[in-house]
Amino acid sequence: MTARELDAAGITDTALRSAYTHCRRLNARHGKTYFLATRLLPVDRRPAVHALYGFARWADDIVDCHTGERDAGERTTALHDLSTRLKHGLATGRSTEPVVRALADTAHRYAIDHRHFQDFMTAMRDDLTVTDYPTYADLRRYMHGSAAVIGLQMLPVLGTVVPRAEAEPYAADLGVAFQLTNFLRDVGEDLDRGRVYVPGEVLHAHGIDRDRLQWSRDTGRRDPRITRAFQDFEALTRDIYRQAAPGIALLDPVSRPCIRTAFVLYSGILDAVAADGYSVLHRRAVVPRRRRAAVAVDGLARIACARISRRRVPGPHPQEGTVAGPARVPVSTTTCSREVA
Repeated sequence: MTARELDAAGITDTALRSAYTHCRRLNARHGKTYFLATRLLPVDRRPAVHALYGFARWADDIVDCHTGERDAGERTTALHDLSTRLKHGLATGRSTEPVVRALADTAHRYAIDHRHFQDFMTAMRDDLTVTDYPTYADLRRYMHGSAAVIGLQMLPVLGTVVPRAEAEPYAADLGVAFQLTNFLRDVGEDLDRGRVYVPGEVLHAHGIDRDRLQWSRDTGRRDPRITRAFQDFEALTRDIYRQAAPGIALLDPVSRPCIRTAFVLYSGILDAVAADGYSVLHRRAVVPRRRRAAVAVDGLARIACARISRRRVPGPHPQEGTVAGPARVPVSTTTCSREVA
């Protein structure tokens, strides 16, 4: 965390600054796409996003990254300990765990509903025992806690030009779209952890099952039926992106470039998967660096447009953690702001 970001956010306590800095490092190390998009946010809002990501990454590491180092009982204990620290941190605003300390401070500053964090922890506990999802409806119930609530946590930080409740369904859908993208990209890695997130009904529609996925993973051989199943899963994911897209125009104009960049980069992962022949059981598809750089440059241009538009519009503007009525900042004030949407 740069001193500039912390100063802009009004974070002065030394221990708290250290906690936010720790979260930023987690974001930079593990969430390269997300971190790049976060750089396009107004400086004062970045620490909050790093805190939200840092906590989610910490919990996910307990569930996933230590699978080979800790047995199920140890991971259950570690996750329970994190839940206890979270509950105490949200209630008191204090914690000796940096990610919890920063998260609690962010939740207080932006009045984020604590239920979103509780639902997230429920999904993390499910990951310790649930290994597959028979139907897409089953998967969506899981993703409410693992993905939709991430979008809902972010929304108060981003700010809106409509009542927040109007933007919430789109924010939730975008969180789900991002996670579905990760599920397709990481099919092979998740299979190594004993999990299959592609719904059973999608696999069975093409006459395949977990055993056939494992065969392909182990042998490196292809099965056209697996490819067709992944294509169906991709199509389902793109539908969620289409549902989420209108929500970008409901955000504070200065936040839109960040979310639009994340939208383009994450959906670009689907393009990379398709370009690689849906070989996700054998290797991870990545968005080329040149593509990432071009999207980032476009985001910077949109930021400039949004800031110019904001200066031109008289009256108050949306603030972090508050709800702004539609009349306060017109969504289509200039060509630049229309392009952001």
